Amino acid sequence: MPRYIMLCALCCLGACLPLAAQTTPGANSLDPANASAVQSPGIISNPLAQPTLNPGTILLMELEGRFAQAVATGGGKAFSQWFADDAVTLNNGKPAVLGRAAIATQAQWDPATYQLTWTPQGAQMGPSNDMGYTWGHYEGRSKDKNGEPVVITGRYFTVWKKLPDGTWKVALDASADEPPAAGECCTLPKP
Repeated sequence: MPRYIMLCALCCLGACLPLAAQTTPGANSLDPANASAVQSPGIISNPLAQPTLNPGTILLMELEGRFAQAVATGGGKAFSQWFADDAVTLNNGKPAVLGRAAIATQAQWDPATYQLTWTPQGAQMGPSNDMGYTWGHYEGRSKDKNGEPVVITGRYFTVWKKLPDGTWKVALDASADEPPAAGECCTLPKP
């Protein structure tokens, strides 16, 4: 019984301590080997409820959550700051955007007029713990020229890499429109 109580106490203590991942793209990074089983608000995976999540997965989910929070408040400028110099973005029907400078040129939205939000649904760290990916669902909200709400939704995939200085940056960000509802993929257009 004492071992069980000690384990419960350690789990509760771990749930109260914040994960020490970077708070900004240039901050010191978290060593996955030292990650505790804790998450930031807004991240949907709970390591205490899903004990199979490893420290690398937790780190990637934490980074993705911080990335999303920065973009929610800082818009396009904050978005581009999370990318590596040689990063790539891929979007439906658009050519690839190569490099952080080009990404920053295109990411000019103001969070007051366009809100981009996303929720990570999964992550996997590579075996060397210096590269991994996250994936999930995104939503963009704005208004058209008549002031009517416009909502776009889809899936995203983000590849993260650890730079030589220990910081983590986005190497690849790809998104695709939401898939059609079940049964709609094979129907013929109606005249």
